[in-house]
Amino acid sequence: MKTTSFDAQITAAVFDGAGAIFALGDGSVRFEGGEFSAAHDGAILCAVAHPSGDGVLTGGDDGRLIWHRRDEAGVLATAKGLWIDAVDASAESGLIAFSAGKTLTVIDAKDAGFRRDFQHERTVSGVAFDPKGRRIATSTYGGAALWFARIAQQKPTFLKWAGSHTAVTFSPDGAFVVTAMQDAQLHGWRLKDQKNLRMGGYPSKVRAMSFLSNGQLLATSGAQGAVLWPFVGANGPMGREATEIGFDEGSLVALVASRPKHGLLAAGLNDGRVWLADPAAQGLNFLKAERGAPITALAMNADATRVAWADEDGQAGVSTI
Repeated sequence: MKTTSFDAQITAAVFDGAGAIFALGDGSVRFEGGEFSAAHDGAILCAVAHPSGDGVLTGGDDGRLIWHRRDEAGVLATAKGLWIDAVDASAESGLIAFSAGKTLTVIDAKDAGFRRDFQHERTVSGVAFDPKGRRIATSTYGGAALWFARIAQQKPTFLKWAGSHTAVTFSPDGAFVVTAMQDAQLHGWRLKDQKNLRMGGYPSKVRAMSFLSNGQLLATSGAQGAVLWPFVGANGPMGREATEIGFDEGSLVALVASRPKHGLLAAGLNDGRVWLADPAAQGLNFLKAERGAPITALAMNADATRVAWADEDGQAGVSTI
């Protein structure tokens, strides 16, 4: 395992095609190979790999969306006077989506002149592309909105559920949308009939959701172990209970990371430890066994062979599985 210490809190970890990338609260981006980019005037609030697989996209409290590569960085879009605090990108369609206040913006990585702005009644808190990169889900107060990414004038499909929804994801088959909520639960919808999925029982707020095992499991943070919801068949988790792995009553899982096509799950704990597990097998493999500051960033690379983590004190590491 390679470890590094930074002089600012790390807000996100991302893998692109060449390695791990860390986004920091001081507005800088640090690459695993030592390259450095300081393009934001303020904290980086969100990050995702660029659709090309080269570099990282970051949104900041300076209202700028920036593409950082190892040899250069450039501003792709701005949101004047607003924070950019959620971003997603689709390698399949080449589109990039980000939120600033009540607005969802879509741009095209290959067409600098393309831009779509979609307005919501309430602030947008999360953004996610569907598996084909053609539709976008946003989380907001009262539910989730579904937009067609390229259509300029449209009325979204709104999936209603009372409360504040703080993050959103699609299932890898595109059949379900799931949100995390402010009041320590998940909510989901089966898209073909908008059937509601109630997914509760958490002791704390869910900060991370990640599909694995060919989309058959949804892993989440927010409990003493990683919570696994079954998504097998047309009904998903309806009428079924979640399981939990890595249970430890003395800690909480702060973050989870996995890849949809692979069966491995990484978890970062609020006591500084990081573990890796295969839910189909037994036992945990601790990538970072020593306790310390809470884990604030966690990522797994595309072929599930490496994990990057970072903690609240600026310590970071990259482990080969």
